[in-house]
Amino acid sequence: MNAKKADKIATGVLYAIAIIITGILASLLLYILGRGIPHISIDFLTKPSKSFQAGGGIGIQLFNSFYLLIITMLISIPISLGAGIYLSEYAKQNMLTNIIRTSIEVLSSLPSVVVGLFGFLVFVIQAGLGFSIISGALALTFFNLPLLTRNVEESLKAIHYTQREAGLALGLSRWETVTRVIIPEALPGILTGIILGAGRIFGEAAALIYTAGQSAPALDFTNWNPMSITSPLNIFRQAETLAVHIWKVNSEGNMPDGAQVSAGASAVLILAVLIFNFLARFIGKRLHKKITSA
Repeated sequence: MNAKKADKIATGVLYAIAIIITGILASLLLYILGRGIPHISIDFLTKPSKSFQAGGGIGIQLFNSFYLLIITMLISIPISLGAGIYLSEYAKQNMLTNIIRTSIEVLSSLPSVVVGLFGFLVFVIQAGLGFSIISGALALTFFNLPLLTRNVEESLKAIHYTQREAGLALGLSRWETVTRVIIPEALPGILTGIILGAGRIFGEAAALIYTAGQSAPALDFTNWNPMSITSPLNIFRQAETLAVHIWKVNSEGNMPDGAQVSAGASAVLILAVLIFNFLARFIGKRLHKKITSA
């Protein structure tokens, strides 16, 4: 067998593997969407869920998912930006930074259920926050922070060193060079990582079962008092998210139309994650085109 024939065989095998994997993923997505989309309606997306009756929706769970996502990103984005800027622009190559980077890699590979148990012990019990949105947001911050920090660091490192030299040559300080030259250039990659991280958080269930709780109290969307238990803005209330609701319906649901509710909620979750991914690509390309004039 000559080299050209071996190359064609190897290339064909790789193409076949790629097609098989893509086909499996596509068929899984189409199966979930095909079962769930017929059950999606305005009422389904806005009505509260029901425990023992048919006709319930996912309105409160959907709101809880987005609200928890916003709180988590408000906590994790500033921390990850600071950590990524430090590791990329200021940290020296020594044992301390090697330990930090190793710790980030270890944390990023932890199973979400471990993060959930950590959040349960630290935030729910020790900190006395109970099952609440803030407990879930803090747990998800530990879950999301390593990936965001790594993304910010790699996005900043991808900027050519001549950009830094140009900023310093123009009389800018090191911090001004980072904030006015480096970060704007790396912004498409940073935003892409943030949006992809948001999609990962939105679909998270295991970590929230032990921190945000498994119940969705009735909310009064006209009550804007953040300390009221019925206020949607209260961060100290329990908040069953969409992913947790799907798990709960399939494991212990008693409603007659549990299969339809689960299928519809799963389709909504898949569509939301797909939107996050497509949005990341769209915003990244638009920003790169705008900044680089490419």
